[in-house]
Amino acid sequence: MNKKKVVVSLGHEALGVTILEQQAAVKRTAKALVDLIENNYQLTITHSNGRQVSMIHKAMSELRRIYTDYTPAPMCVCSAMSQGYVGYDLQNSIRAELLARGIDKNVSTILTQVTVDPYDEAFYEPQKVIGRYMSREDADAEIKKGNYVIEEPGKGFRRIVAAPKPIDIVEIESIKLLADAGQIVIACGGGGIPVIEQQHALKGASAVIEKDDIAGKLAGELYSDQLIILTSVEYVYTGFGTDSQTPIQSMTVDEAKNYTAQGEFGETNMLPKIEAAIAYLEKVPSGSVLITSLSKVNDAINGKTGTIITAS
Repeated sequence: MNKKKVVVSLGHEALGVTILEQQAAVKRTAKALVDLIENNYQLTITHSNGRQVSMIHKAMSELRRIYTDYTPAPMCVCSAMSQGYVGYDLQNSIRAELLARGIDKNVSTILTQVTVDPYDEAFYEPQKVIGRYMSREDADAEIKKGNYVIEEPGKGFRRIVAAPKPIDIVEIESIKLLADAGQIVIACGGGGIPVIEQQHALKGASAVIEKDDIAGKLAGELYSDQLIILTSVEYVYTGFGTDSQTPIQSMTVDEAKNYTAQGEFGETNMLPKIEAAIAYLEKVPSGSVLITSLSKVNDAINGKTGTIITAS
């Protein structure tokens, strides 16, 4: 039986928040992922990093504040750190779970860069909040450096960065090579490290890439049979959070676009996932997208729950 090639996108719930929470969370996540492997799924895994990169950014900013001779860590470096740190915990937990079940399979994390357009409109209107709360003095210092800040009344100021759309996954051939060799690959963590091409060099951008955007692109580039997006809810819903909340068991791309036009999906939670699903299915019409929660994924692959999206 041929293995089903799948890209799995892990949300915040799969990783926890603090270092200790993450170590516990990835053990639970590894069990669900290895269940998929035992069901003949060939996995390429991507994941969120919002809480992790924010923690790293806070730590590096505090280091610079206390030790003024230290150079501040740019966002691209914080993103690279988060990829390594999350990938390290994920690959070790998956490896341990595989060995516990008598499965001999390699797990690799690829530090992944993703090119973005320096003229992307997101750079002119940054909206992604990161880092610690700052005083007015610290906020003014950030503004003088050319960074953007936003005030949260009663709490202080926080830095905001752009979230441009991904163009190319720089290490895609390496990802394909490992995936085709039957390895489990962890790649494009946190959306990937955003970089701008300058002649033959890649320069880190002061930005983040939405992990849902990169999940759809990665699944399309690999021509995966399926994209599985694991989030905090069991289904995609209409009327989410209201008394009339109704689960959507299946929908086509056209139906998804109609729901989007009607404003059914939250701009900061479900809408990016639907847009990622559409982008993938427009490139791989024979594929499908499954959106469900981590705890329900095994029921979902057996058709018992979750939302399935298809091209038609």
